[in-house]
Amino acid sequence: MSSGILAMMLGISTLLGAIGLFALLWGHKTGQFEDKHRFLDGALYDGEEELRDAVRMEEKKKALKEKRKDKRVMPD
Repeated sequence: MSSGILAMMLGISTLLGAIGLFALLWGHKTGQFEDKHRFLDGALYDGEEELRDAVRMEEKKKALKEKRKDKRVMPD
């Protein structure tokens, strides 16, 4: 095989790999791999107690964020 053909094959394969990587990064950035319906459908089948637990956990997260924010603003 001549070196010209080998260089052309190497260039084309590198180009195709770069296009594939670009497509993967673009898909991740635009949210193509996120399944938003899974969370919405999951809420339909959850009971009231599970939903209350989820709300409590979200409230705890918000409280912790506020607490951390307050510590950053006013150190002890």
